[in-house]
Amino acid sequence: MIRATQKLTELALTMKDELIRTDKDHVVYLRLNRPDKLNTLSENVIGRLEQEIESINADPDVRCVVISAEGRAFCAGHDLEQMRSNPEHAYYQTLFKRCGKMMQSLVALPVPVIAQVHGAAVAAGCQLVASCDLAIASKRAKFAVPGINLGLFCSTPAVALSRSVSAKRAFDMLVTGDMISAETAVESGLISEVVEDDELEAAVQAKVEKILSKNAAAIRYGKSMFHPQRQMDLAEAYDFAAEVMAQNMMDPGATEGIDRFLGR
Repeated sequence: MIRATQKLTELALTMKDELIRTDKDHVVYLRLNRPDKLNTLSENVIGRLEQEIESINADPDVRCVVISAEGRAFCAGHDLEQMRSNPEHAYYQTLFKRCGKMMQSLVALPVPVIAQVHGAAVAAGCQLVASCDLAIASKRAKFAVPGINLGLFCSTPAVALSRSVSAKRAFDMLVTGDMISAETAVESGLISEVVEDDELEAAVQAKVEKILSKNAAAIRYGKSMFHPQRQMDLAEAYDFAAEVMAQNMMDPGATEGIDRFLGR
């Protein structure tokens, strides 16, 4: 019993250490912390991300989320060693579905999520970047979905990637496995901004501060509208957006802002 308790405690500590959360001024900073494993998404890390996303989703005081990483890589994808130690179809299916649901829950958060990318983001790491609302990268950052080089098509990363860049760019990356630079990534729409290596943290903080300067309710309304309408046909999207915008207009922050603009 004592040994079992010790093992559970050790596991909990491992899970906690592999993802570090810091809260400051209504912003949640999540930092991947497996630098020796290039911040691969182990089951533990996926579990910790699930927990934190659920917590953030339930907290009305959170206004922005930043995801960064320790070490030389941002995220090298799934933990291949862990995957190969469980060579069963049911295990792989469960793992990929679980990771996909975690990515979807990230997209569904009611506040902006910013990826702070300082190094390589490959496979599921590239998927993580594509699943964030904004991504700011340093010039040394690189991106790829290189599973094809190992005989494995990056099918689940393809879902997020193909929704961030053009179909031809996404398919080219998927069938060649080629790495692209941060400059190419920003041109393709995979990331929103590229900066000098030593300016990355400041650039992310500037973006956070600009978001915090806006009406919090309006940001939440906007986030709740933006991604769902992209999956709708044109008429449905306009109807949905009209309802969200009407609700937003009833918010005191919107009416006060408009009245100030009108000089009332």
